[in-house]
Amino acid sequence: MANGSVASLLRGFALAVALAGCASHSDRAHAIRSALDAGDAKEALKLVNEQLDVASEKDLPASYAGEKSLFLLDRAMILQQLERYELSSRDLEIADKQVEFLDLSRNAVNGIAKYMFSDDSGPYKAPPYEKLLINTENMVNYLSRGDLNGARIEARRLAVTQKYLKDHEDPAQALLGPGSYLAGFTFEKSGRADEALHYYDDALSYGEYTSLSEPVQRLMGQGGFSSSRLRSIAAKSDSKSNEDDGEILIIIEYGRVPFKIARRVPIGLALTYAADAISPTDRDRANYLAGQGLVTWVNYPELGQAQGTIGEPHFKLDGQAHSVEGIVAIDSEAKHAWDDAKGAIITAAITRMLTRAVTGEVVRHTTKNDLAGALLSLGVQATMTAVDTPDTRSWEALPARMVMARVRAKAGAHEVSLNVRGVAKKQSVTLTPGGFAVVAQTVLF
Repeated sequence: MANGSVASLLRGFALAVALAGCASHSDRAHAIRSALDAGDAKEALKLVNEQLDVASEKDLPASYAGEKSLFLLDRAMILQQLERYELSSRDLEIADKQVEFLDLSRNAVNGIAKYMFSDDSGPYKAPPYEKLLINTENMVNYLSRGDLNGARIEARRLAVTQKYLKDHEDPAQALLGPGSYLAGFTFEKSGRADEALHYYDDALSYGEYTSLSEPVQRLMGQGGFSSSRLRSIAAKSDSKSNEDDGEILIIIEYGRVPFKIARRVPIGLALTYAADAISPTDRDRANYLAGQGLVTWVNYPELGQAQGTIGEPHFKLDGQAHSVEGIVAIDSEAKHAWDDAKGAIITAAITRMLTRAVTGEVVRHTTKNDLAGALLSLGVQATMTAVDTPDTRSWEALPARMVMARVRAKAGAHEVSLNVRGVAKKQSVTLTPGGFAVVAQTVLF
């Protein structure tokens, strides 16, 4: 091969490397995170609209490909913080149809690892807990608007994801609790006692919700479904409800889950992380190529730190303090689920790394000129490494914590006061006899 041809090819590789060195999703979302950290939800909304290439939150992007569905999810939560629940619901419902499950079980490793490069430009595939929380968050939106029909639809969509998590024994099953609680409340207020009791029974299997004692006791007198958990919680009720009283449900969410960051680790450490997932053949190949000096580093995505998890929410009704319960550490459960899949993720990264090295060796061996072959081999590997940007896409504006409270109160006007992380909210509600109101507060920092 002529020197001019070699130089031309190397220039092409250098250009490819330069073009491939583009920002990751977490880089592009940095300004949005910074605005939320500063408590400026309106600025965050403006920035996410720019990423969606739309003039305002009333508009939808021309395409939902790649990371657009994720920015739509982020926008939905920012809109929820701004109490624009109808637009938030719209964005969640659209994103729900775009986002697919990512199967990170061990038997799916080969399917994940078949890609030569990272798949951060293809359709986003969410870990199951994100799919679960799309429907949970949309129930928050519908209940905040008093729309039981919309909340029931989300509850039934939620059931599909709940079944997936249970069937696959997903480590994030603890996140089933709040969704089941809200679904139970939805069907209770819809006058469907048995369905409500089924959901409440499920919620109680994942958390201690003492506020369910009175509702469950009351519902068990109306429906036929029962369980040891329901009987146990009902026995703790020491009050008789007045049918003319109404009920207020409080939902407080705050902080943000960890976002993904790009990590680069030595091949030896990567093989240790992937010990339980990588095949003996791939391990041997990796060790051989590492011994030849052909592979040294592996790129993969990792979870960073959660934001805003410190703080105790406060709730007052007509000036009287009430306790909150059912604190769900979404950030901890998300990290637990991610750590469980870490071996599969790094195995996929190692497989891509092996493909790069082998491709480079093929180029070297098929080139007659030894120097040209070596240069081309290095060029191929450098280019493939550059385009192998770890997939750092995730639902970054998902709250880190969720708490709830519910109290019965006489029909009439009441004032609800909430405070979390120094952000106060006051809302007046009017209860009808036997009616309900839902007051939500979302603070994404």
